[in-house]
Amino acid sequence: MQITDVRIRKVTKESKMKAVVSITLDNEFVVHDIKVIEGEKGLFIAMPSRKAADGEYRDIAHPINSETRDKIQRMILERYEVALLEVDDTEAEA
Repeated sequence: MQITDVRIRKVTKESKMKAVVSITLDNEFVVHDIKVIEGEKGLFIAMPSRKAADGEYRDIAHPINSETRDKIQRMILERYEVALLEVDDTEAEA
């Protein structure tokens, strides 16, 4: 499985959620609404989820193993950092 596209939508209001991301797998399957969250130990991703009847949030889609989660998180956070730099460059030129 290859992540063939990552699309970052930065969140402009001040909150722990920094971006919402869509990834494409093998140019064939898209996962929307992955969140980039600022936690106590730094940035991490939260997979798309919905609130269940018991009030708990459950992932709608998620990696089966930690290696795949790490791979997805690493790529998303790398692309997020690049997106932040692009904004800084644009603001510096203005």
